[in-house]
Amino acid sequence: MSWTATILTLFPDMFPGPLGQSLAGKALNSGVWCCDTRDLRAFGFGRHHAVDDTPCGGGAGMVMRPDVVDAALTAASRNDGAPCVYLTPRGRPLTQADIRRYAAGPGVTLLCGRYEGVDERVLEAHAVEQISIGDYVLSGGETAALVLLDACVRLLPGVMGSAESGVEESFSNGLLEYPHYTRPAEWNGRAVPDILLSGNHAAIARWRHEQSERVTRERRPDLWAAHLSNTTRSSVQEGHPI
Repeated sequence: MSWTATILTLFPDMFPGPLGQSLAGKALNSGVWCCDTRDLRAFGFGRHHAVDDTPCGGGAGMVMRPDVVDAALTAASRNDGAPCVYLTPRGRPLTQADIRRYAAGPGVTLLCGRYEGVDERVLEAHAVEQISIGDYVLSGGETAALVLLDACVRLLPGVMGSAESGVEESFSNGLLEYPHYTRPAEWNGRAVPDILLSGNHAAIARWRHEQSERVTRERRPDLWAAHLSNTTRSSVQEGHPI
């Protein structure tokens, strides 16, 4: 059975979008994964299929109704075992660990919000995971859903040409990835580091690890602090001196 992405959105034509191209597109066409898009307006009320209403307590904008979202989530529940994720700037940050967990399951159900957001009661009733892709606000959850799906699909078996591509990359071991180089060996007065041309694979592996640590330390001190903490914890658990 294909890995299935069930997407609840007011703009179904936004999918698969860029995911219909390149590796993700090839995987979609070959049946590795399925893009099941549902129009939230199909669950709306009245002649205009209304999906939103004014916020309780006043304030600007509109809020997506709980009964509408509940009907959509209930209809999407056929994807048994698939986590339900609401893309929102109020959510916790999306991590590579989340992506690996989603990709390892049967699929994922994504709720794309609009307006001021979704009534909190329906999110609680369905135990929806609230996830953010960054500290900024988008017009809706569709763009964030594309990001999450792109990250998941590339990890599905057979999508990437080399399984190692998903291992030696940023966040796979808590560090950012090392710098990459290719031919020509010298370009505009800038040379490829000698170690990469040495043929000494053990030395190259050490150099790459050192570079990963350097880049992480300089660019993401938060990740570096977490890496040091995890390293210390592992050493204590294994009985090694610190």
